[in-house]
Amino acid sequence: MKEKWKTLMLSPIIICLCFALLRYPQHALEAAVRGLHMWWDVVFPSLLPFFIVSEILIGFGVVHFLGVLLEPLMRPLFKVPGIGGFVWAMGMASGYPVGAKLTARLRQQQQLSAIEAERLVSFTNSSNPLFIFGAISVGFFHNPNIGIILALSHYLGNICVGFMMRFHGKDDTAFVAKQKKGIFRQAFRAMHETRLKHGQAIGKLLGDAVRSSIQTLLMIGGFIILFSVLNKLLYITNITEWLAGIVRYALALFHLPSELSVPFIAGLFEITLGSQMTSETANATLLQKVIVTSFILAFGGFSVQAQVASILAEAHIRFQPFFIARIFHGLFAAFFASLLWKPLYVQPLESAEMLPVWLPETTSQWSIVYAHWIEQYGFFITATACFMYVMITFRREKPPA
Repeated sequence: MKEKWKTLMLSPIIICLCFALLRYPQHALEAAVRGLHMWWDVVFPSLLPFFIVSEILIGFGVVHFLGVLLEPLMRPLFKVPGIGGFVWAMGMASGYPVGAKLTARLRQQQQLSAIEAERLVSFTNSSNPLFIFGAISVGFFHNPNIGIILALSHYLGNICVGFMMRFHGKDDTAFVAKQKKGIFRQAFRAMHETRLKHGQAIGKLLGDAVRSSIQTLLMIGGFIILFSVLNKLLYITNITEWLAGIVRYALALFHLPSELSVPFIAGLFEITLGSQMTSETANATLLQKVIVTSFILAFGGFSVQAQVASILAEAHIRFQPFFIARIFHGLFAAFFASLLWKPLYVQPLESAEMLPVWLPETTSQWSIVYAHWIEQYGFFITATACFMYVMITFRREKPPA
């Protein structure tokens, strides 16, 4: 009966989407090109190195080495194995959806139980610092001073989600604490045994890492293009405005202006567009914009969540706990943004911007340089990687002579 209701609800939505594509082909094409440009020039070259390095580290057993070392930290705090520390660090450094990719990979290797995977994926997916400082604070708000507030509220909110999700579900097996004596020897033994277990040559391991990473990025690109078009069609058909009318009542409860409702709805679907529209809202204070942007960054947008859902489905990990965690992450991040505003924000001077003493001047400059570098050379990185993927796939699937 439940599946029949799903069919009954989804069928009209798909039909309406098809009619909207036929009715507004030019707008759909422009949105698709925008999504493709974002994926080809920015997302692909930014995430590809992290995906490849992660696969190689897992194959060589380095993840298991770190897992033994981090077990005394991750298990008491978040009720996940020590290898969760590696997933957390990589997810924070590289951004969405690396945490989900690594969690699914470790679950497929039986390194995580189902409940541990649901706990881990809930707090290891986040925006990376370069996106927060470079694209959001500098690119959209033209104010690097708010980058530290957005970043701290984002990552503190993620930690709170991790503490909250430690109470999710029951452990499949009782945890037996490891002795601290000889922990480095245990870690090295775990790494060595993992490398011998896989027993892959370096060339094959590297080829598999490139192939798996590009397959995942191709899937991510499809979702980015799809939701870019969907977001545009919702705006043209005034559905976004209709949804914004409902959101205005919720924003009023938090003393936020109704002008932020449309950017908020856009951010629920795609974080980049929502953050940009929020920064351009006229009748709202900077603090109000930062609060809404913090929620949007933490929620991740349905585009990112669809990517995560597809990745988790391959490892048979439930998506519902992740979705609930994203809502709480958004609330936590918005709360911390309002809490940290007065003690951390420094007003920019008219002649020159004054940065906080704890935020080095090189932080924002390096973010800008990196963003410009990706924008300039991202096309060539993506083209080269796709060519390598085609060559590797052709050689692997070519029948022997």
